[in-house]
Amino acid sequence: MFKEFKEFAVKGNVVDMAVGIMIGAAFGAVVSTLVDDIIMPPIGLILGSVDFSQLFVTLKQGLPEGPYTTVQAAKDAGAVTWNIGLFINAVIKFVIIAFALFLIVKGINRLKREADEAPAEPPAPPRNEQLLEEIRDLLKK
Repeated sequence: MFKEFKEFAVKGNVVDMAVGIMIGAAFGAVVSTLVDDIIMPPIGLILGSVDFSQLFVTLKQGLPEGPYTTVQAAKDAGAVTWNIGLFINAVIKFVIIAFALFLIVKGINRLKREADEAPAEPPAPPRNEQLLEEIRDLLKK
């Protein structure tokens, strides 16, 4: 059983998949900070100093009752909130990641097409055929 697991674990596809998952997680973290720290603050400023991460609607008051200034304050009070801003941030992150993956897949497909379209050189004739051709050419002379 250990031998079978070892064969499975060291196959190229499993290792490639593991590397892809790790890169994907790191890419997700980069996109997350890009959206939260770079993209959304200027958009919030343009829209009148709105902090999208704190944009929420209180569905049910907690104790003590609101108004709550932050999502965390509402959660601490036990209020039920509808976190619209966090959802907007998640949608923007998804769109950025989906677009980046689209560009990667598009690039890979283009490279595959170019490889398929490239004419393959005919293989060199075997050595014995080359020798026979040389003999033939010598006999002609």
